[in-house]
Amino acid sequence: MALQCGIVGLPNVGKSTLFNCLSNAKAQAANFPFCTIEPNVGVITVPDERLNKLAELVNPQRIVPNTIEIVDIAGLVKGASKGEGLGNQFLGNIRTTNAIIHVLRCFDDGNVIHVDGSVDPIRDKEIIDTELQLKDLDTVVKRIQKVEKMAKTGGDKDAKKTFEILSVVKEHLEAGKSARTAAISEEDFEYIADLTLLTIKPVLYVCNVDEASVNTGNAYVDRVKEAVKDEKAQVLIISAQIESEIAQLESYEERQMFLDDLGLEESGVYKLIRAAYSLLDLATYFTAGVQEVRAWTIEKGFTAPQAAGVIHTDFEKGFIRAEVIKYADFIQYGSESAVKEAGKLSVEGKTYIVEDGDIMHFRFNV
Repeated sequence: MALQCGIVGLPNVGKSTLFNCLSNAKAQAANFPFCTIEPNVGVITVPDERLNKLAELVNPQRIVPNTIEIVDIAGLVKGASKGEGLGNQFLGNIRTTNAIIHVLRCFDDGNVIHVDGSVDPIRDKEIIDTELQLKDLDTVVKRIQKVEKMAKTGGDKDAKKTFEILSVVKEHLEAGKSARTAAISEEDFEYIADLTLLTIKPVLYVCNVDEASVNTGNAYVDRVKEAVKDEKAQVLIISAQIESEIAQLESYEERQMFLDDLGLEESGVYKLIRAAYSLLDLATYFTAGVQEVRAWTIEKGFTAPQAAGVIHTDFEKGFIRAEVIKYADFIQYGSESAVKEAGKLSVEGKTYIVEDGDIMHFRFNV
């Protein structure tokens, strides 16, 4: 399951520096606006200690972790919704992503130029929010013009329902609020899913701070938390500069010593990746054999056949049953055979809802 998160923010807030830390790809990180013109795409390995522990027990030929695609999108300026700067390109690139990682500058540094001349993360946030909301408003108004007549004069129930939902979203956007916060159920949002609204995407606000603020935050971070408290959004504190220094260290031991010196348990990158998973309501199941121990990404609530389909569509089409071992049981007993002897392997059918951490083996016939 391909998952793509777009890193957005005003120019020079630390997007490309953070992207470089997240990915093996190298975006140009320079002290001037628009240093990232084309969206850079990197593939990130998702850290999961459970995968490592399973591999220690199974000793497979290879280990395959989950991955996430990260897109570093060109900086945005006021007027983007009307095509100013790189506006059209920015909005087009962000539309294809599953979630938004919104980087906000929350540090003072006279050597790093801010596109608006001063540091104000709330102003920066509102600039991008406004441009995305204006673009969505334009999209919603155009769709209303198409369905309004059918909704009011015809007997098309779907058109009427769609018109009602669009009207709520339109009013919400006109009030300067993002569509994701509108009082509309997930089922109702399906009526307008084809619009791929920008402000309906889940968002993670990343406060880029200096080294002194990485553990406790600062006044800028406090303002961000207060500003987004009603948005159902997460806030994460990271120092892109620290992450950049960590990324240059070659060994795991060196990185851990560096983190210990700063009083950090783990890198901000690891926190960010896990936060992205949480943002999209994702889960992981595993397959474990001597050839391969592998992590698979699914949406929470997937049935066993749907989870099998992530491996191959034939697995879902010809699904017969799933043999399931709970992660805790596998760790306790140490092997699949020992789990079976203990009576801890269950056989599940098509209605089984896969749980995070399940170790699965599928039986199918095509």
